[in-house]
Amino acid sequence: MISSDILKTAAYDFIQSNEHLGRHVILLGLAGSYSYGTNNEKSDIDVRGVALNRKSDLIGLTSFEQYVDAQTDTVIYSFMKMITLLLSCNPNTIELLGLNPEHYLYLHPLGQELIDNAHLFLSKRAIHSFGGYADAQLRRLQNALARDSYPQSEKEQHIFNSVKNAMYDFRKRYAPFENGAVHIYTDKAVNPDFEREIFVDANLTHYPLRDYKNMWNEMNNIVKDYDKLGKRNRKKDDNHLNKHAMHLIRLFMMAIDILEKGEIRTCRRKEHRLLMDIRNGCYQKADGTFREDFYALLNDYEQKLDAAARHTSLPDEPDMARVQEYVMAVNERAVRDEGLYSPVFL
Repeated sequence: MISSDILKTAAYDFIQSNEHLGRHVILLGLAGSYSYGTNNEKSDIDVRGVALNRKSDLIGLTSFEQYVDAQTDTVIYSFMKMITLLLSCNPNTIELLGLNPEHYLYLHPLGQELIDNAHLFLSKRAIHSFGGYADAQLRRLQNALARDSYPQSEKEQHIFNSVKNAMYDFRKRYAPFENGAVHIYTDKAVNPDFEREIFVDANLTHYPLRDYKNMWNEMNNIVKDYDKLGKRNRKKDDNHLNKHAMHLIRLFMMAIDILEKGEIRTCRRKEHRLLMDIRNGCYQKADGTFREDFYALLNDYEQKLDAAARHTSLPDEPDMARVQEYVMAVNERAVRDEGLYSPVFL
């Protein structure tokens, strides 16, 4: 059992000594396998946290976004950076608000207040953020396997999901286009080597060429990633491959909880046996590929996520007025230096 005692060891002295951390820290928790409940004897200890921005960051000339200590696998985000990531339902940070109590190594009242306000950050953005992370995990699996054994129609559907998630993000980074001006879908294949194929309908006028080029390149790179034939060292990579497979399913579990219940549940105790079976290679064949029942499991979770996305009561976007009210209240206390002192970090 990992406890807060590790913070007292020399390896974590930077928390006390760094000018951005110390008494500004409001939350520290375990991340990775320990927080998911899927750790084993080889698991690393990862720590994630949040520190308030200093007065000079908020109304002065200094700035702080995050502190990374590679030696201890620790990342501590500034409060403002954390808020930005939470608003996008970033899986790696949203999970920090749903840890089991024993997985928090330090919790200031303002850290507890952040956890209590977790609902402010939950929206339908989770569909695409968690879906995008799941797609990345799936691509790691597929790139590591000889995918000619994987049904083409299913592979095409996964490519489609990846492209769809990428397109969701286009509106934030590129010039806007009318809804429906670029539409992708799967249909009966024109290519004689395929069963189903991805098609695109595009209707763009007076659109910036460079933005179009960048969008096209992103979609093209996703397709190329899937179409490469993976080459790997079996003995070296099997553990990583099974870990990717486990996290793929775990991401679906978390996303479904968020969409169906508005609940962030990072530790997967109820599904512990299933996740550990995947991690321990129980779903792998002798040749290193995955058995059909793993893909059946994956397909089941994809369908559950799709149903949860269609029926969720979460808003399309976070209520920015309420988020802003909360953030201003916290930052006002930071500027006035109220209630920030804690015996742990003096």
